[in-house]
Amino acid sequence: MQYKAGQRADAMRFAAFLAAAFVLLFASDAYAAAKSGGEAINSLKEPVFIAEIVLLLATGRLLGELMVRLNQPSVMGMLLAGILLGHSVLGAIFPGAEKFLFPSSPDQKGMIDGLSKLGILMLLLLTGMETDLKLVRKVGRAAVSISLIGIAVPFVCGFTLGEFLPASIIPNAGERLVTSLFLGTALSISSIKIVAMVVREMNFMRRNLGQVIVASAIMEDSIGWIIIAITLGIATSGKPDIASIAKIVIGISVFLGFSFTIGRRIVFALIRWTNDTFKSEFAVVTMILIIMGTMALMTAAIGVQTVLGAFIAGVLVGESPILTKHIDDQLRGVITALFMPVFFGLSGISADLTILLKPQMLLITLLILAIASVGKFTGAFIGGKLGGLRTSESLALGCGMNARGSTEVIVATIGLSMGALTQNLFSMIVTMAIITTTAMPPMLRKALVRLPISKSEKERLEREELDEKGFIPKIERILHTVDESPAGKIAARIAGSIAGTRGMPITVVEVAKAGDNKKEISDGHARAIKDSARESATVTAETTDEEKPRKVDITKQDKGDTPADKVAEAAKKGFGLMFVGIAHSRTKTGELTQELTRIVGDFEGPIAVLVCQDCPDPAFLDAASILVPVNGTDVSRRGAETAFILARPAELAVTALYVSSADTSRRDATARRNEQAVLKDIAELASRYDLDIKTAIAADRATDKPILKEAPRHDLIVMGVSRRPGKVLFFGNTALALMKEWDGPILFVAS
Repeated sequence: MQYKAGQRADAMRFAAFLAAAFVLLFASDAYAAAKSGGEAINSLKEPVFIAEIVLLLATGRLLGELMVRLNQPSVMGMLLAGILLGHSVLGAIFPGAEKFLFPSSPDQKGMIDGLSKLGILMLLLLTGMETDLKLVRKVGRAAVSISLIGIAVPFVCGFTLGEFLPASIIPNAGERLVTSLFLGTALSISSIKIVAMVVREMNFMRRNLGQVIVASAIMEDSIGWIIIAITLGIATSGKPDIASIAKIVIGISVFLGFSFTIGRRIVFALIRWTNDTFKSEFAVVTMILIIMGTMALMTAAIGVQTVLGAFIAGVLVGESPILTKHIDDQLRGVITALFMPVFFGLSGISADLTILLKPQMLLITLLILAIASVGKFTGAFIGGKLGGLRTSESLALGCGMNARGSTEVIVATIGLSMGALTQNLFSMIVTMAIITTTAMPPMLRKALVRLPISKSEKERLEREELDEKGFIPKIERILHTVDESPAGKIAARIAGSIAGTRGMPITVVEVAKAGDNKKEISDGHARAIKDSARESATVTAETTDEEKPRKVDITKQDKGDTPADKVAEAAKKGFGLMFVGIAHSRTKTGELTQELTRIVGDFEGPIAVLVCQDCPDPAFLDAASILVPVNGTDVSRRGAETAFILARPAELAVTALYVSSADTSRRDATARRNEQAVLKDIAELASRYDLDIKTAIAADRATDKPILKEAPRHDLIVMGVSRRPGKVLFFGNTALALMKEWDGPILFVAS
């Protein structure tokens, strides 16, 4: 440990030496450039630009880390980094150093401002991606009343304040309306990021009140950006008359209507096509950025600023069923690592907090802070009471909605760049954002910790906790490999049932023989998948209070000469489960075939394989009896979960058989308690899917014998297994013995 500590100290000293050397070299070049004239200064434009970015990234990340360790949002550290480097601190102490680091020449300032404006679009894209409309629909009336009243009260207060502000801090006294609109909007919007951070930290994200708070923040943010778009349209039109306002409102309405109908399908199709077609890296991220830019240009074309287009693009991208966690993390990493520190750092640099030393400015800032806090708290509290919340819950809600954070700074920055806010008014709003954001987390933590949990809420949380342990809820997409055999038709129905529970997209890879009509096979599988998915989705929606059943998107992958080539090509595209149903998947002696091994060989994730020597008609699934062997392992639990999802739509009979390899006579009390605990867990999992199952315990050194003894009384065995190493796909000796002795359908769910 001492050696490692010494290494870290040496590394820190070396890094400090390099940084000092860099600063000295850069300073000497700048000094020489200043003495030699304009051409030499121009030659330093690029180094200055890079140095600004490096400085903002380094200081923003360091202070952001400090804020996180103090239980504050990291974005506040990035904003404080800019304040330290800007007029407020460095400029006040060493004005020459501040001008040297961030020169005000139009060309130099234009370079970094261009990156900042792109940062606004990227941040709004990310904000939109975090906008969970399903949560808003789920919470319903409470979120609507809270968001509408929570915006209306502080908006009216902020607008009224703008109408009475001194002319000295208004950009143009003749256009006070635009300034008042900006001020009202800035005082009324909460920050989704900050609110969600505290709610998640307090483990309240799944609590009823936590969902109401986050859903209300989402609605407020969405409404706020529409108000901002209208305000910007008024500012650019130059004549805030009824005709121009009506034109802007109609344009925004048409854009939103198009986006959430035809546009939604176009975005989904583009993301899926890119993911399934391109072989190059990060192609989906590129397509998302193209979608963002295109929608930003669409809003610009209707006379509205690009921010609304970027935000709505983020909402649609976030709802895309093809947006895997891996792709989401890639895009989020770029935005949070580069654009957030630069944008918020530049916002902090633009703020001049030295104005607070003037009594008049300090008084106005305190007035803005008071109106923002009281107005927001009052609006949220009234909205909560009207939405049916208790007084204690409404108090916690008022505390939670009072964080402005990143959203406030973005709004103020747009207002400053549009000329709707003066530098002084911008600095006041940034001050208010910092204070409200810093004060909100401890206030909300204190309010939430006092709230008791109701019995019904506790039961719901327990059900959701079971879901978190689940296998199926974590799957995002299914790769389905089938042929025209009965096994393929049965597999199509089972895969559809699984996909329908969460609206998982399915990509079908067909393994057709020479002479087969591929179109008929494709249509048949698609119909089977859609029918079972619709049935499963309908039942899921009824039992989970979803507004409507989720749809399953089905596409076909046909690239590659052999079945293995087709699967290998598709497997690169990010699937959570591969489902296989083909004829001749096992030999006469029970082993899995080389063909099946080749098909699944390039897929590294979980697989589900349907094996049957004597496959029944797929209609048997309408009234099948399912046997699920379990032994307490995670893989057996996965098999049970898959069986329950298959059984739920038609309420099929399911028997969970605990199979122990120990001798029945030698099992002690501890072993029996463990067996009962396993079956209790499986029964609780079944109840999550509204099933009442049978349970049984059997013990034999040959674990296949109890299963084979029970199998004739059932139509389908669903069994969780593990892949074993070897040249041929192998699921273990128990699975091999079952395939040797039983010709009926077995669904193996393999990790």
